[in-house]
Amino acid sequence: MRAAQVAALGLVSVLPAHADEMPPWNDSGDVPVPTWMRSVAPNKLDAAIYAEPGKLEARRGSAQLGARLPLYGTRRANGCQGRWLNVGPLAWICSDVADYSGDDPAALLLGVRPWVLPSGDGVWPERPGARSLPPIEPTQQGDDGLPYRYFFAGGDGAYGYANLANALDDAPDQELEQGFAVAAIEEKAEHGEKWIKTKKGRWIALRELVAARPSLFHGELLDGNAPDFAWISADKANVYPTEKPDKTAGTRVRFERVKVYEEKPPATPKGEPMLRISADGDTPAQWMRARDLSRPRLVAPPAEIGGEKASERWIDVDLAQQTLVAYEGTKPVFATLVSTGKGPPKSDTATNPGVHRIWVKIFTTKMDNLAKDDVERHYALEDVPWVQFFDKAIALHGVFWHRDFGHVHSHGCVNLAPLDARWLFAFTGPHLPSGWTAVFPTKLEPGTVIRVR
Repeated sequence: MRAAQVAALGLVSVLPAHADEMPPWNDSGDVPVPTWMRSVAPNKLDAAIYAEPGKLEARRGSAQLGARLPLYGTRRANGCQGRWLNVGPLAWICSDVADYSGDDPAALLLGVRPWVLPSGDGVWPERPGARSLPPIEPTQQGDDGLPYRYFFAGGDGAYGYANLANALDDAPDQELEQGFAVAAIEEKAEHGEKWIKTKKGRWIALRELVAARPSLFHGELLDGNAPDFAWISADKANVYPTEKPDKTAGTRVRFERVKVYEEKPPATPKGEPMLRISADGDTPAQWMRARDLSRPRLVAPPAEIGGEKASERWIDVDLAQQTLVAYEGTKPVFATLVSTGKGPPKSDTATNPGVHRIWVKIFTTKMDNLAKDDVERHYALEDVPWVQFFDKAIALHGVFWHRDFGHVHSHGCVNLAPLDARWLFAFTGPHLPSGWTAVFPTKLEPGTVIRVR
């Protein structure tokens, strides 16, 4: 490692004086950490991690409660009564919110399902290499891409209790309106019925909840060439024997992927584009209205990353087609359907065109509109997964409450099927280290560019 790289990682003052010294390293003259200490255990929910010790404005991310983070060194600085603990490149946590541990470093994702492995990007057992791509298909039976089991409050609402043993006698600690969603980390039988424990630590009777049934749709990995397919996005999509949409010859099912062999522009001023989905020579031919399909199309990289000379990863969101394509430079590597904002341009519920970089990635976060009074209906969704904010409060994220991909639907964010959201979370930068719940970009690892057009 070059000296400049070492300095950039903030490890200069904790490097060993001799090659045979072993970490963790302390400031000169400071009391050594215990010899049995092997890791750092955050004792606070989403404990803050900073890029530099003592500089609280330089937020780097947050840590999982109970995770075991690696320890590389310590330093005394302002903002921490104890010591700043170096838990990774440009990553410092205060010992006031973390305990010393003799355990080996490891993530501890309480209640997550078996296919969400606590390493790499919080998803797969090994972090993909610089240019390798993670799988998009489910990794095992039952894998729907969600990190937790999710439930909605039923028609009469639901009540949450901090103490399950006294749930029948105590007043509820939480009241959920119909449709409010929670993530479950534990299930238990008590008082003659089943209860689930939410990630927020509240026990709710299962009879008061309705299980979420997320979409199992997912996009397609690409080989670097222009995609030659489209997805059926209409609820009812007719097939025609000619390019004239008059006599029907069948229908196709929504979300079905079809190969596109030819596109014909409108034959008359009042006509519409048609796509041929049958191979050359097939009789009868099969044509469909272009408006009944969502077709991913290739575009040049934005000028902000070098245009045709771009080499970094970036994401393109096509508002007209409701599709997303992921690129490595000029090479397309993934395409899928999305649901963007349903509001008019520049409104609070629109996904507006622009070029931005991801400014924070969060494993899960709460989304609601409870602070607004001028809405027809409030919503509250706990632990929305795979969240990547890029344009202020607009984010890419997974959804478990609708399956309307290929159509505008959201309050402004770019909604993704869970399997797609998980894939993109691993594909983009900055990488979420093992044991972290959120991560901010750095100069060494900037956020991936998202272009909306």
